[in-house]
Amino acid sequence: MTTIYLVRHGETDWNRERRIQGSTDIPLNDTGRAQAAAAGELLARREWDGVYASPLSRAFETAEIIAARLGLPAPSPAPDLVERNYGEAEGMTGDDIDARFTGPIPGRETRDEVAARAIPAIIALAESHPGESIVIVSHGGVIRTVLGEVAPESDPITTGPIRNGSIHSFRHTDGTLDLIAFDDPIEHERMPGATDDIEEQNAVERRDSGARSL
Repeated sequence: MTTIYLVRHGETDWNRERRIQGSTDIPLNDTGRAQAAAAGELLARREWDGVYASPLSRAFETAEIIAARLGLPAPSPAPDLVERNYGEAEGMTGDDIDARFTGPIPGRETRDEVAARAIPAIIALAESHPGESIVIVSHGGVIRTVLGEVAPESDPITTGPIRNGSIHSFRHTDGTLDLIAFDDPIEHERMPGATDDIEEQNAVERRDSGARSL
């Protein structure tokens, strides 16, 4: 069995402004760096064997901060764990989207497409660390998609928000991923200073979750 902890990157200015980022490479702000450091402090309560990250700078810098705190080498990039591509909605707020789009958003990657690349990538990383524990820093849209596939009962209304810097634990056994804990308390202390949920920051994710559309 391999233990995998998925971490959402720290806050960016676009998160704060509730602009959709997707594949657009927006860096962490100072709040985001503090959230990454706080996540590293919680993760440091356990032993780890590797850190991986989406190559987008907001995720990769979060992983660099965590890896340094854990005393591990620099994170390795995991290209298939980049954020969902939101097509023509990237850079927009919810009001912008409502004003421009009444139907499907051109160029938007579906949740099925995200699942088809992200879940095999996580399994492959787990299989490269049999019996070990790894940290993977990714994005809210990716984590929500993985949860929807691995634990369909993990509806945003019942599980709670996927905040910047939040930590979610999974186990890999015989090619299968299972959820251990949503918003893992890391020995009974939750992530301090976390900011808004992915659905609050991202109008497309909010639409999809409301419609139960994958």
